This record gives sequence, structure tokens and C-alpha cells, in this order.
Amino acid sequence: MAQPLDLVFSALSDPTRRAILAMLLEDDMAVTDVADPFEMSLAAISKHLGILERAGLISQERRGRVKWCKLEPGALKPASVWMQGFGQFEPVNLDAFERFLQAELPGDDAD
Repeated sequence: MAQPLDLVFSALSDPTRRAILAMLLEDDMAVTDVADPFEMSLAAISKHLGILERAGLISQERRGRVKWCKLEPGALKPASVWMQGFGQFEPVNLDAFERFLQAELPGDDAD
């Protein structure tokens, strides 16, 4: 059980991957659309997506010539259960997780 948890926590340790997860909370996205907001190559984004997929946090599928990414929210459950063992954490709530990700990501402070 430690290895899947290691993969999830490792995947969540990177701000780019957390930003990708936040984007996928909205809807499935094509890989090229995932890459758009980032100032890095498509190859670098693909590596991040591969890490997220190996951790089970996302799935990828080819639809015609386009590769799509989908959030797999159930993948956070084992990490949530593990954290609950410390008695300080509530079960993962995806709405709360989305708010957390938005707070962690550099936002547009032009309001």
C-alpha cells in the first residue's frame, strides 16, 4: 500500500501538477489545452501528465487524433484515509480540494 501512496504524494508535490489537477476539476481536457497556460514544452507537460497518470490521479485516452485527460477523483481516497489515521484530517472533499488548489496557485490579483 505504501507505493501507491508514495506515487500520489509525489505527484501532488509539484505545483504544475497541482495546477493541472485544478484545471481538470472543471472538465476533461485535450493535452494541448492542458499545456496552453504553462510556459513549458508539450513534452514537459506530457511528463507531468504521465506522473499524474501513474499515480492514478488522471487517466488519458485517445479520441481520434487527440489525447484527452480526465481527473480520477477516487484516487485521492487512499491518501485521505491514510491522513485520517492521524486524526487531524477530514476526508477529502473535492470542492475543498479545488479551493485549496486555487489558493495555492498564483492567481490574477488584478481585482
